[in-house]
Formats: sequence, C-alpha cells, structure tokens
Amino acid sequence: MKVLLVEDDPSMRSTLERTLTRRGFHLDACGDGRQALSLWKSARPDVVMLDLSLPGLDGLDVLQQARAEGLAAPVLILTARGTVGDRILGLNSGADDYLPKPFDLDELEARLRALARRRPGPAAAKPADESLEFGRLRYDKASGAVYHGDDVLELTPRESALLAALLARQGQAMAKEKLFELVFAGEPEVQYEAIEVVAYRLRKKLAPTGVSLVTLRGLGYLLKAG
Repeated sequence: MKVLLVEDDPSMRSTLERTLTRRGFHLDACGDGRQALSLWKSARPDVVMLDLSLPGLDGLDVLQQARAEGLAAPVLILTARGTVGDRILGLNSGADDYLPKPFDLDELEARLRALARRRPGPAAAKPADESLEFGRLRYDKASGAVYHGDDVLELTPRESALLAALLARQGQAMAKEKLFELVFAGEPEVQYEAIEVVAYRLRKKLAPTGVSLVTLRGLGYLLKAG
C-alpha cells in the first residue's frame, strides 16, 4: 500500500515513516502544505495521512484543493486539534477519517488498511491464489481484509496476522512460538504471553462465523470449521 504522510513535526514524521515501513507500507513523506499537493499528484498514493497544522498551506486548504483537482485518495486526518468542530470541518472538507493525537500505532494501521479497502477501483477478477478460504471466511491477501460472507471482520492488525498465518496452514496446528514470531515481528520488547491475549480476542470475534480457534496443549493453535 502506498501512503503519503504529510506531517510538519520532523520527529513524528520520522517515527511514522520508520514504523509503517517496517509494517509493510510504502511511504512518501513531506512536512509542507504546498509540497504535499505536488507530491500527492505525482505519487498517486492509496491513502493520505494529513496533519492540519502545516507551513506553506494549511491542511484543510490542501485537502480542499486536492478534492477540487479530482485527487480522490482516501484521507486520514492526524492532528492535535481534537474538538468536534474541527473534526466536522475536516470531514466536510473531504476527509474520510479522523485520528486525534496522540494515537495508538495499531489503531493507525487498522484505519489505514480500512481506508484502502474502501477505495473504489476498476472491477477485475482476482487470481485464486490471492485469497485464502476456510469455512465461510475469506482472507484477501492484497488488502489484508478478512470476510465472513460479504461482511468484513473488524480485526486489529495483530489479530489479522494471527488469522492469516493459521489460514495459510489449514488443518495443521501452529506452535505458539512460530505465531509469536509472525505476529510480533520486529517487536522484541513484547512478552511471549502476548500471543495468548491476541488469540483470546480473535477467538471471541470468530465465534459468530462458525470457525473456531482451538488450543492444542503442547502443540499450539488450530482452526476448525464448525
């Protein structure tokens, strides 16, 4: 997924670039409103992360001009302006979502992926190997979305990563150690027991789908279709 990050705080911009790149995003970044418009036109991002307080051209002006010029990429506003009035003004100017600072990085990633899934595009048949199916679940590899029938399951990035790993090994148990490495890649500070918390939350969300997340003592986790 290509993301344009427009953030005037160099420290925040650097942190987000580093974190999101590690999580598989392709980023273009700048800290100036006028530069943002130019980069938006040339980079053609899938999603734009836009701060409101920018030098050169305010974030709302950037957004309004972009929409007027037909730039349709979904926009997630990131700002310390947290009042309802600011949120409404941003949404009325053409934003698609709003995340006040400070924010959780997992939530940021989930919102970016959700916005990318909403982006309209030409209908095209997908090759069979671009999705994984199990029972009434379908995992779209390209978008990272998990579907129950026609509905998208609301999963966190870690829940989605755990489910995707298990769907790729249907009918086979996966050890907790391996799943931990996949779900918490590049996060050495996370305790090993955290994988059990993710599994617990995923199990609850899968309950209405007819697919069960089973714990096999000494072996790990396994998916079963009821």
